[in-house]
Amino acid sequence: MLARSLSYAGCLATLLFAVAIAQEKSNPYGDISDLKVAKPEDKKDVASTPPPKGAIVLFDGKSTDQWVQLDGKTPITWELKPGGAMQIKGGGIKSKKTFDGHFKLHVEFRVPYQPNDKGQGRGNSGVYSQGRYEVQILDSYGLDSQDNDCGGIYKVAKPLVNACKAPAVWQSYDIDFHAPIFKDGKKVKPAIISVLQNGVPIHKNVEIPIDNTVSGLGGDPSTPGPIHLQDHGNPVQYRNIWIVPED
Repeated sequence: MLARSLSYAGCLATLLFAVAIAQEKSNPYGDISDLKVAKPEDKKDVASTPPPKGAIVLFDGKSTDQWVQLDGKTPITWELKPGGAMQIKGGGIKSKKTFDGHFKLHVEFRVPYQPNDKGQGRGNSGVYSQGRYEVQILDSYGLDSQDNDCGGIYKVAKPLVNACKAPAVWQSYDIDFHAPIFKDGKKVKPAIISVLQNGVPIHKNVEIPIDNTVSGLGGDPSTPGPIHLQDHGNPVQYRNIWIVPED
């Protein structure tokens, strides 16, 4: 009888776990009331920042026309969601426009609540300036962030602080990017990135010693490149994306 009871309890636990996984996948932006946070504001969406005068709007919540799949011609299959968001589906995307020189990129994003997943499997995506230089997106709330966690310049530099909000909560990146400088075909100055996450400085004038971070689109680093948003198999959402070219 004891063995039978233990067997029943084990089956019930397995069933409950399977139900939890199914609910998590069907509504990854659902209730996070059970999630313990360091500060109440960690569960509050970052205020959305409207594009300033002179900004190039890449996503306004209504149309994905400024984006293509990575082949450069096929329309994207990402899903438009209520509240002006688009959710990853069917592969990474890149902007139709390409950018060079100095620009400021604003991106708002949120990662799903996936408590039953681990590490790089929790809300993984990334924002690539010129398609080559990634600022990682991940559920890294409460961690001692490394260079492959949220806010990391992937495998190049860890964020100065962990400025993440809780999963399922809207966050923002403001990326100040200087493209590498070439003279006579030779690189004389590397790409430089500064980043604010949710208004907090997490990188200050970081020189990028390579021309293509992991999984970047590559290409000639002396030429302009697109903004690339990575599909890493998780339903990450984006909204309100704009860029301001600087002199």
